[in-house]
Amino acid sequence: MIAFLGMGLLGSNFVRAMINKGETVHVWNRTTSKAKALETYGAIAFENVADAVSGADIIHLVVKDDAAVNEVLAAAEPGMKAGAFIIDHTTTSVDGAIERTNAWKAKGFTYLHAPVFMGPANALESSGMMLVSGDQSVIAKAEQGLSKMTGHLINLGTKEGKAAALKLTGNLLLITLTAGLTDTLSFAKGVGIPVEEIKGLFDLWNPGAGLPARLQRMTSGDYDNPSWELDMARKDAGLMLHEAKQHNAPLHIIPSIAKEMDRWIEMGFGNKDWTVIAKDVAGK
Repeated sequence: MIAFLGMGLLGSNFVRAMINKGETVHVWNRTTSKAKALETYGAIAFENVADAVSGADIIHLVVKDDAAVNEVLAAAEPGMKAGAFIIDHTTTSVDGAIERTNAWKAKGFTYLHAPVFMGPANALESSGMMLVSGDQSVIAKAEQGLSKMTGHLINLGTKEGKAAALKLTGNLLLITLTAGLTDTLSFAKGVGIPVEEIKGLFDLWNPGAGLPARLQRMTSGDYDNPSWELDMARKDAGLMLHEAKQHNAPLHIIPSIAKEMDRWIEMGFGNKDWTVIAKDVAGK
């Protein structure tokens, strides 16, 4: 029997997928009504988290953050079966994942951090990506069950906390991308470009497709044969800032990037490829 704690968008769809595969699943959520809603699909809901985990061999959870994970597991502990396997899909800090792995092992339980690059639809369809790292004997025991939950189970090796670190790295890019698109939409609105024309541009030109090549360029250490000189990129950034100011279009990302460009130009890198701004952090 499986217990699943946290019936948000991901948790509830994970549970539905498990039930569709024939699993018996106990569910709990801080707001009880969200757990009760899963009874429609065959889950067994509990108001008390310790009751929900009673008898469970495997306890999954996905909640808000480190503090919530610690709080929920502490409340559940009195009901846990000896030697239960705790699998945490929450996006947490690296230190938190490491500390919980060690703390629960000391108590006689197994804790595995398994964060995901999955949306609610992925959780229901068992697609997307799930990350694990750490004790390989622990991962081997969980591998079969976790593989049923995701399209790709990625084992990052023996380093505890590495799954948490890579998850945060990926989310950082998603946040940065969304913020950049926000600047793009603000600027376009200011200079009179309709949203539909922005969409049309990206239908024809997909900057994301060039991400692997851009990353390779940034990390190669070779900035001497520019495809776009830093001086010229900074000139364009200046034009963007000028137009945005003229049209009262707030920008949040470009001003910070322009300052970083200025720093590298002052150091004498203006004639290098503009990706030189990553030089200090792109080393292997």
